[in-house]
Amino acid sequence: MTTEYRPRLFERDSDIRALGERLLACALPREAWTHEAHLGACLWLLTERPDIDVDAGIATIIRRFNESVGGVNDDHNGYHDSITRAYVAGVRHFLSGTAETGLAARVNALLLSPMGTRDWPLRFYSRDLLFSVPARRGFVEPDLAPLPA
Repeated sequence: MTTEYRPRLFERDSDIRALGERLLACALPREAWTHEAHLGACLWLLTERPDIDVDAGIATIIRRFNESVGGVNDDHNGYHDSITRAYVAGVRHFLSGTAETGLAARVNALLLSPMGTRDWPLRFYSRDLLFSVPARRGFVEPDLAPLPA
């Protein structure tokens, strides 16, 4: 299921913090919003921003960012709720079991783990369901296996 892909790892904790802050400020260049950036920002939000309710706010954060760089959030582009929420669950699950303590070390370990792969949500969702309009527009429960608690 996993495709051959070597993630770009982070060198410093400060790089991840700057990424997260620039995401929140809609000051991140569009091309910097990579798979690695998504997961790094998610882990940062969950561990270093207790003032942000990730479950309640992640959709707004990402949609606002997408629009700030000229993107659209519609039935085919932009924010994808089920993928995002699957990764939030995965990052939380990863954090519950990692021994890493530094921010960059945790993010890099996540990126190198099964939960950090680009196709990880397909362990829980069929391709047809995951890439459906309802799954993009709102959270749909997985049809293959439950997400980690």
